[in-house]
Amino acid sequence: MIAPRRITVVEVGPRDGLQNEQVLVSTPDKIALINLLSAANLPVIEVTAFVSPKWVPQMADAAEVFAGISRLPGIRYTALVPNLAGLDRAMQARVTEIAIFAAATETFSRKNINQSITESLEGYKSVCERALSAGLRVRGYLSTAFGCPYEGEVRPEVVGDMVEKLLALGVFEVAVGDTIGIAHPGQVSSLLDLLLRRTTVDRIALHFHDTRGTALANVMAALPFGVSTFDASTGGLGGCPYAPGAAGNLATDDLIYMLNGLGMETGVSLPGVSEASAFIAKRLNHRLPSRYAQAAAAARRT
Repeated sequence: MIAPRRITVVEVGPRDGLQNEQVLVSTPDKIALINLLSAANLPVIEVTAFVSPKWVPQMADAAEVFAGISRLPGIRYTALVPNLAGLDRAMQARVTEIAIFAAATETFSRKNINQSITESLEGYKSVCERALSAGLRVRGYLSTAFGCPYEGEVRPEVVGDMVEKLLALGVFEVAVGDTIGIAHPGQVSSLLDLLLRRTTVDRIALHFHDTRGTALANVMAALPFGVSTFDASTGGLGGCPYAPGAAGNLATDDLIYMLNGLGMETGVSLPGVSEASAFIAKRLNHRLPSRYAQAAAAARRT
């Protein structure tokens, strides 16, 4: 298979990134961040999550954020939805694309959402049915696909089974996630070999973390398989909760810089992403892990 020329970058910083930050970011600052990401022409922006504020205080203002952002044509603005109550809130906020979140291991599923895998899929079946009947698109996340903080190694066959189950619910693609940033290029190649015997490459996205510094190498390993959708977070927002102090999400800045160098098309403005990263960095109590963001900040100081 030949590497794709066009890559879709799914910006997850406002949701997956900020929900792991200790500093509570204000609603106006979240809106400003998302508007900057829109101006940078990110094709997909995961804005927030309609979850219980009790469990994720950072996402308590989900409806207000959606009401405040400027929605530009051609950009998909999405939200994570855990259940029917969250779906109702998302629909009231005029969300047109949602994501559901499952795990490849029982222990992580119970720790994360207090449900077994089977229970979570049963709940998501109802969410998908209602969302799809209302004309919403549904994306699936599969966490701990490369390793689990509680159970360790995860067999590729288990991941393949879970991808098939999520697709059967009606999701248009599954973002296969390296939740603890443990994946390496050899593992990525092996898993994609298996997954692409079970489904087509356009149904698979990849969500890497850079905890061990392998995120970009893992993207490079996936490109020859034809994978063309990758999740990333501006500035590398969001540390890894299972490795305190370590980098979390793959940085959008670093990914766009690499893809530009490879001559691949994203349609994303790297200066625009850099501006968004610089903006949110001033609202947090630490520097962003993105190497590109750090280099850009150093250049601004000289």
